[in-house]
Amino acid sequence: MSFTVSALRLTFLAGLFLLAPLPEASAGGADLALPDSLPLVFENDKTDLLRGQMRHEALLKSRKHQLPSGPAEWKTWKKQIREQVITNAGVKFFPALPPDVREKRVLKREGYTIRMIYFQTRPGVYATANLYVPDGPGPFPGVVVMMGHSNNGKLYENYQSVGHALALDGYVALAVDPWGAGERTPVAGEHEYHGSNIGASLLTVGETLLGMQLTDNIRAVDVLRTLPYVDREKIGATGASGGGNQTMWLAAIDERVKAAMPVVSVGTFESYIMAHNCVCEALPSGLEFTEEWGILGLVAPRAIKMCNHHQESNPTFFPAEMMKSYEKAREIFALEGVRDHISYEFFQRPHGYYSEDREALLGWLDFHLKGTGNGKARKEKAFELVPPEDLTVFPGNDRDPLVQSTEAFCRMTGAALRQGYLSAALTDKKQKKEELAGILKVGSPTAPVKVYDYGKKGIWERRALETKEGLLIPVLHKLPGKGKTREYALIVHPEGKASVSPELIDRLTKEGKGIVMADLSGTGEARSYGSDSFDKLGRLHTYSRAQWWLGRTVLGAWVNELDGIVAWLNKDYKALSVELYGYKEAALAGLFMSALRSNIKSVHLYNAPLSYLFDSHKEIGFLGLGVYVPGMLQWGDISLAAALSPGPVYVKDPVTMSGRSLTADEILLYKKEFEGVRKKTSQPGNAYF
Repeated sequence: MSFTVSALRLTFLAGLFLLAPLPEASAGGADLALPDSLPLVFENDKTDLLRGQMRHEALLKSRKHQLPSGPAEWKTWKKQIREQVITNAGVKFFPALPPDVREKRVLKREGYTIRMIYFQTRPGVYATANLYVPDGPGPFPGVVVMMGHSNNGKLYENYQSVGHALALDGYVALAVDPWGAGERTPVAGEHEYHGSNIGASLLTVGETLLGMQLTDNIRAVDVLRTLPYVDREKIGATGASGGGNQTMWLAAIDERVKAAMPVVSVGTFESYIMAHNCVCEALPSGLEFTEEWGILGLVAPRAIKMCNHHQESNPTFFPAEMMKSYEKAREIFALEGVRDHISYEFFQRPHGYYSEDREALLGWLDFHLKGTGNGKARKEKAFELVPPEDLTVFPGNDRDPLVQSTEAFCRMTGAALRQGYLSAALTDKKQKKEELAGILKVGSPTAPVKVYDYGKKGIWERRALETKEGLLIPVLHKLPGKGKTREYALIVHPEGKASVSPELIDRLTKEGKGIVMADLSGTGEARSYGSDSFDKLGRLHTYSRAQWWLGRTVLGAWVNELDGIVAWLNKDYKALSVELYGYKEAALAGLFMSALRSNIKSVHLYNAPLSYLFDSHKEIGFLGLGVYVPGMLQWGDISLAAALSPGPVYVKDPVTMSGRSLTADEILLYKKEFEGVRKKTSQPGNAYF
């Protein structure tokens, strides 16, 4: 995909505002071969230092979380952990909001009925669901059934099977499409993955995919408790994979859930770090305050049973990982006097929800909700699957607009936040800088711990800068031209230095500037090689999730690394000035550093977004997941970061958050916005497009 400005657009823009003399940006990807003039720093050494460092930190944090000394300490911890989960996940409660259950169709089966419904999860936002109701007057126990990562949500045979089995054994089952999946995708009738960049987009408006789902499922409990044929005091929960993850969170936070069974989903939080899991399973700063056994402990004195599989493919959900959490959680249940209310079982199955799991579920729920049996598995009754089209709430394209997608929600919420930001005074620059540092999780400026010299190849000196976190940032360094002042250009690209435009390097060389090209953590030679295959879901998918779990952001880490590089240039080469040239999301890291540190002469943005406002789910992978910062639009927007930068900001070929090239009219509107925000902050400098 090319983002080159057309001749017509150049002619139009040149007459409106100043065009900085910037070269065309490269559209090259991470697989682009290094030109001869750009040698490798580490000589094809693919040691996965990033994964090792992040895993070490995760293990360290996990080890620090030890069991409480007794019931009194656990009582205090329990309250604190619950409150932090609610805050960090952004869980919303709407106890007074009517569920407003709307029924579209009914399908009669032998012994039960399936109702195609949708209901209100938050004001003006509805979820699609299937309601499985046994024949008879009831009241029956109710069970929330949560879906994993099937493209078609509740229609998938593994998940609809749970509904059939429950209804035939006297349970009302409410199977809810997860937020952004099933019938809740941007285009009605088109199923797609709800995570990656789309799910991460919720972070910018102060939400999380985990929290959105948890809010939905709390509302599902509300629905069950309003039905006249459901025993409101006997509510259960179950799901597999991502749905099992939801099951654990729901049971932990909503005390109305009396018995739960998560399937192939319980492991340890430390095992999430640099592992291949969904954005919906990421809790910002989660590992900062607890381990997974602490969340399981929140369920006590109610009941929970975990089912994991010996043929599991995801290391996070291996039986051994689950046992780590189970052993400690069991001690919490013992403190509550209900050691036998937590249990587990393993099956010789791959990842999924199978008949063995369903039979274990029936025995567990019978014992804890009906008061029958001994909690052991029992045989399920035979049933036939229903064609997916027969379970669809909105066949075709006639979906009610109340069923919102992530795209619609983020656009609406983001627009409202931007309206508030643009109408604010913005006069307290110090406060806005402190807030920006807070959401980015940027620490105090630090110089590199040590600089390693790997010799010279051609015109490039090869260096590696060791950070205080124990990472090595590979850099290529070229001295300024003879007789020139000590002016430097620092260039960063989120796909590595191999993707930097050769034209830019040539131009800066001819100008006599010193050049430093750096691979920031997660990029180029500093990437996690073990994450390459899974990061096809989105660039920096694995690294970004790990940073969120550890209470940080990728952009914040990059700000710190850029700051260290500048400190190194100032100390070792007596740089008089440093200009930053950044591409895509790496450009934003440079802009944020300029706003916070004021140690950059100018910032040049290539193919960077001018706003965090969500625009379209199409081709959203142009930017990597590292671009997302929790609460960014609650703070302000990119125009504010540009205004807080003391030097000039040059913009070349700007894009939207989905990577779409901005039109001339859109650029003109942003130019006015940038100018207006800078006037409000009374900052010197300007933005040139």
